[in-house]
Amino acid sequence: MGDQKQPASPVGPVWESIYSEGKALNRYPFDQVVSFLYRNFDRSRPRSETRLLEIGCGAGNNLWFAAREGFTVSGVDGSPSAVEFAQKRFRDEGLKGDLRVADFIDLPFQDGSFEFVIDRAALTCSGFSAAQKTVAEVRRVLAPGGKFFFNPYSDRHSSFASGKPGPDGVTIEISGGTLVDIGPIFFYGKRDLHALFATGWKLVSMRHVEYLEELEPLYNCHAEWIVIAQKV
Repeated sequence: MGDQKQPASPVGPVWESIYSEGKALNRYPFDQVVSFLYRNFDRSRPRSETRLLEIGCGAGNNLWFAAREGFTVSGVDGSPSAVEFAQKRFRDEGLKGDLRVADFIDLPFQDGSFEFVIDRAALTCSGFSAAQKTVAEVRRVLAPGGKFFFNPYSDRHSSFASGKPGPDGVTIEISGGTLVDIGPIFFYGKRDLHALFATGWKLVSMRHVEYLEELEPLYNCHAEWIVIAQKV
């Protein structure tokens, strides 16, 4: 499933620690990813001809679903522990997938390799300049007209106000909300999203989703964006 090497991504060390302790090894796909894929794939073609890449694939739960449904899947993550877990699960269940340890800003794939790329709250753990480089790489590996599912955290999230400003726009030392102890996070506002997709992209959809916990003392707002951008 591809050679492994330790990535240069600053996200790697934080999440490698989390995954190596057996935490966040999700087994089932996120509903937003399932909806995105089923609403957008070309039903006139065999599913095996639809190629899907996930950046920050973690334990491979989203790709596990897609592979079981017959799509051709690839994934990269900065954590060797997560990729090893995902590879073993694929092997044990007889599924095919190209799962690799790699850096988001230097994707090990040829131009135009995929119809879809997905990112479920992985890139949001990088600073804005790294995100810009990654989005340029995503555009490179997408086929013409291909779509990118981008799901970062929002600056209306309770955890945003609980942290401190860090380098390259990230928030550090988060002490409240639902995002404690997962490292630096870049919380996106609407302007950030428009800036990120200013060149070579068409924004197809940009939804803001909030989940409110109303019971004290747990009151908080978990806020995120669900963005679909198309390569033009």
